[in-house]
Amino acid sequence: MSHPVDVHVGRKLKQIRTMRRLSQTDVARELDLSFQQIQKYEIGSNRIAASRLYELSRILDVPTSYFFEGLDTAAEASDRRDPSLEIVTALAAIRDDTIKTRIVTFIEDVSGVTVARQG
Repeated sequence: MSHPVDVHVGRKLKQIRTMRRLSQTDVARELDLSFQQIQKYEIGSNRIAASRLYELSRILDVPTSYFFEGLDTAAEASDRRDPSLEIVTALAAIRDDTIKTRIVTFIEDVSGVTVARQG
């Protein structure tokens, strides 16, 4: 059984990877790993070593502390769903890049925040 901290860190990895519009393969390539290893990190079945967490923070342009944010409240909120992650997951499922870009632009307009775009 996975440790709750490993599950939390894995969820944070998936969240930021998705927000950065990177695939598991993209991240794996940067780390010289297989995408399956990234999958295992994201579900918490494999622990992420401190050195690997540091590399991930550099690749994803977040402080290492990002992966632990909300950990204290995660146990309390484990029964609640994260609407932000649900939005990211739904957006990632859209295959039409034009529609996806329009939705991101709408969210940027409503939130007043601009998202870094790849490529």
